[in-house]
Amino acid sequence: MRILVSTTILFLIWIILTQSFNPQELFTGIIVSAIIALISPSIAGERVRNWFNIKRYYYLVVYLFYFIWQMIKSNIDVAKRVINPKLPINPGIVKVKTKLKSRSGKLALANSITLTPGTLTVDVVDQDLYIHWIDVKFTDVEKTTKEIVAGFEKYLEVIFE
Repeated sequence: MRILVSTTILFLIWIILTQSFNPQELFTGIIVSAIIALISPSIAGERVRNWFNIKRYYYLVVYLFYFIWQMIKSNIDVAKRVINPKLPINPGIVKVKTKLKSRSGKLALANSITLTPGTLTVDVVDQDLYIHWIDVKFTDVEKTTKEIVAGFEKYLEVIFE
């Protein structure tokens, strides 16, 4: 069942990315999807039933809008710092904690942080993430976690439950 669900999800992603219904491309897509599903057991994982949770997809859509908004704000902030050298830059590596348990959830969080300008996830160790921040405002783990991680995490908790 896990392989079938993974293959189906990957094949749908293939169709979205290729935007083609050419029989050769569809055949290639199903073969590639099946191979990836066979060698990557964590795509659907043990909790296949959660893939059919409507709440998860709602949160995914809301998360995408939140993520885009964070990217826009961060791009503007970094652009201001580039244009005006008098704005403070206080780079450093900070430690934040995550409540996310799944590896996929932590991966999504780390990538979301990295894709947001001004932050870069350097390492993930258990529940701790080490992030390079362009303007370190806090050194306290709780305040830093609230500033960088909390917004992403509230959506990712539901998506990757």
